[in-house]
Amino acid sequence: MDRRDKKLLVPTVSSDNSQKKPHYIAYTDWGDVSNTRVVICVHGLTRNCRDFDNLASSLSSHYRVICPDVVGRGQSDWLEDEKDYDYYPVYLSDAAMLIKHIRSQYGLPITVDWVGISMGGLIGMMTALNCEIEIRRLVMSDIGPLIPMTALRRMSEYVGKPVCFSDLHELETYIRRISASFGPLTDAQWHHLTIHSGRLLGNGKYAFCYDPKISVSFKEHILMGDIDLWQYWDMLKTPTLVIRGTESDVLLAETAIEMQQRGPQATVVELSGIGHAPILLDQQQITIVKNFLTDS
Repeated sequence: MDRRDKKLLVPTVSSDNSQKKPHYIAYTDWGDVSNTRVVICVHGLTRNCRDFDNLASSLSSHYRVICPDVVGRGQSDWLEDEKDYDYYPVYLSDAAMLIKHIRSQYGLPITVDWVGISMGGLIGMMTALNCEIEIRRLVMSDIGPLIPMTALRRMSEYVGKPVCFSDLHELETYIRRISASFGPLTDAQWHHLTIHSGRLLGNGKYAFCYDPKISVSFKEHILMGDIDLWQYWDMLKTPTLVIRGTESDVLLAETAIEMQQRGPQATVVELSGIGHAPILLDQQQITIVKNFLTDS
């Protein structure tokens, strides 16, 4: 199924309540645009919508699949004020506006499912709590309502650092190192992640295609300790699938067990030999997601 690249202009909510210029969200649109079964796929902290190419292609025979670049990432605009990257209402507002935009294209009700990797899973969890937005089913890859400070500290060692690369091969070598926890990907899969992770600079070198200032949130949270969102998880009613890498330092085993017992009492699937996070590129992981979404 062909991919369509689109953009949506949305308002920018701000942490200081000042008026900011609107920004564009880029997204890919897969499948039949008249299909009323819609899946929204949202990537992790430093990633982008093209991580979902394989999943979206597989799902597009049954669903219309929308994969946005979160603001500051991929082809979406960067924010004027770096503090707004640590203001969660920005992400929730963008998600709500995207869903509203998609719904406006239909003359009848649609269903919306959400697949989120890491940060994308948290945005999905919080979006599902919005009484005006009904998320039918939620998939969260390697993220939960408790994020250990140790994991945040590890990620702060590379997120937003001013690194550049002489060519794509050098970029891929670096990505393979910092993302080794994705698990045993094929050469083709690593290459796919690489070519969509870099932006060409004026001097002919490559940098990551995200705003380095997204790292601002680490400066606050590392000092504050673990991120505890259990109060929101306990309010969640949406049927939820949690995919966990057994080597993950972000979604701990004890947290996953508690997620099965509290809130929506999630279904948890663990994948051996993978840390943070199952990237949903290979057929096994795609099948897990697809079976959960279609089992209704």
